[in-house]
Parts: sequence; structure tokens; C-alpha cells
Amino acid sequence: MGAADVVPGVSGGTIAFIAGIYEELITTIDQLDIGFFKTWKKNGFKNAFKAYNISFLLALFGGIAVSILSLAKLITFLLDVYPLLLWAFFFGLIIASILYIGKQITRYNAGVIIAGIMGIVISYFITIAEPVQTPSSYLFIFLSGFIAIIAMILPGISGSFILLLLGSYAVILGTVQRFVDGLMATDWPAVKDAFLRLLTFMLGCIVGLKVFSKALTYLFKNYQNITLSLLTGFMIGALNKVWPWKEILSYRENSHGEQVPLLEKSILPVHYDGDPKIIGVLVFAIIGFLTIFLLERFANAKGKNEY
Repeated sequence: MGAADVVPGVSGGTIAFIAGIYEELITTIDQLDIGFFKTWKKNGFKNAFKAYNISFLLALFGGIAVSILSLAKLITFLLDVYPLLLWAFFFGLIIASILYIGKQITRYNAGVIIAGIMGIVISYFITIAEPVQTPSSYLFIFLSGFIAIIAMILPGISGSFILLLLGSYAVILGTVQRFVDGLMATDWPAVKDAFLRLLTFMLGCIVGLKVFSKALTYLFKNYQNITLSLLTGFMIGALNKVWPWKEILSYRENSHGEQVPLLEKSILPVHYDGDPKIIGVLVFAIIGFLTIFLLERFANAKGKNEY
């Protein structure tokens, strides 16, 4: 999930859904409240820890944090040097995810179909929206975390792309890189500044998760097919963002002062300015597709063993 969330256009929620932990994630977050401390006081820390499924959250978010901290530079490098192959990998991943999530819908009716169409339209227009440039104040970083985390747990809508639209993607990713670089160089003032900004962002994420998980839990319990159709639609619309071949319409300045693509449009490989690497793109799209296939098989085998 952490690796997916680093890339603008790919949703960590998709990975959670495929791995079979999505509903447990939103339900656990929804149930987490100050009652934890009351249970702790009454029944002891161990029982409270177990009752609120804290071990699950620690393992999951610990994995996400480690992945983001360790892969931020790698993903940035791959986007810069091998963009076609990386986008192809995620394109194949999302195609497989659409098939997987779509087949979870048990009954189709007018409401389910309308929800799917709405998801496609909303997600597509998000992918073609023009990002804005915004300040990097602590308040805005908090609001960025609050909004982006909602998208991060929605299959098909990329939290990092929402950050890009808000104009805070470069700020957050740059802060992660400064934190890691500061630790390696023992530059403690830089580490402190980066840590405070990341802490502010994480607080925004926590508040956003808590608010939104309740709505998602309600939808899954009462309108599961409509919710699944909406999420599938989100993923179909998001394919426009991860289509490998793009024409760059405008640029933005990243945290290193370099010009990187800001606004792009999808084009056919024959119109691509450069080597379209069609064979390589097909190979990595297939690898992405098979990654989800194998992850699904693993999740199913794990579920059967637990049962």
C-alpha cells in the first residue's frame, strides 16, 4: 500500500482490497475511539489492544511507513528514468484490480449501474483536472493529509494524485526525502523540521481516516453492491492517469527546483514523442496484471487456511 500511495495515479486502497483486508481496515478504524482507554483501565492494556485490533493497524501502517520512507527515492527515480515501464506496470495492476473488484458485485440493477458510471466520470475528471500551486504552511499540510487519506483508502482514487492536484505532492515527498537525508547526514535541525511537517500531515491523515471510515463502513454494510460498483468505476476512470503514453502540456517545479510534468494528456503510442517501447510496456503491463493475480491467489489461500 505504501509503494502504491507514493505514485500519483495508483491507490493503496486497491492493494488493500485485493489483499482481502479492506473491510477489516475501515471497520477497525471506525471502531477506534476513546473507549480504548476505558477498556484499558477496566480490563487491562492487553485486552484493550486485542479488542480494538491494534496489532493489525500497527502492522499495516508500520509497513506503509517503512515502504514510503524506503521507496520514495526509488519511485521518484523510476518515474524519471523509466516512466513508460513503471506506468505500464501500474496499468496492468489496475486492469487486474478492476476485474477482481468488479466480480465481487453479486447483483446488478439500475442503482449499481448508475453508481459505476458516476465513479468512472468522477475519477476521469479528477485525472484531467489541473493541479494548483499552494503554500506549504502547517495548516495546509494538515488539510492535505485529511483530504488525501480519503483517496488513499478508496480503490481507484490516488491519494498522491490528490496531493498533486492540491499542489502539496512535491512538498510532502520532498519532506520525506529531507527526513531520510537528514538522518543519514545527522543533520538534526533538518530532521526536526521534516519530522514536524510529517507529523502534521499524519495527524491530518488520522482525522480524515476516522471521519471517512464511518461513512465507508455504513455503505459496505447497507449498500455493498452499489459501493463496489462505485469503487470499480473509480478504478476504470483512473486508467486515464496511468496510461503509459502521454503528451506533456505543462510543467511544475519539484522540491529540487527541477521542471517535471504537471499537466498531461493520454495519446496513442504512434504519436508519442520518443521511443514508445511497446514491447517493454506490454511486458510490464502483464507483470502488473500477474502481480494482482498472484496476490489474489495468496489472499484466497490465506483465507482458506485461517478458516
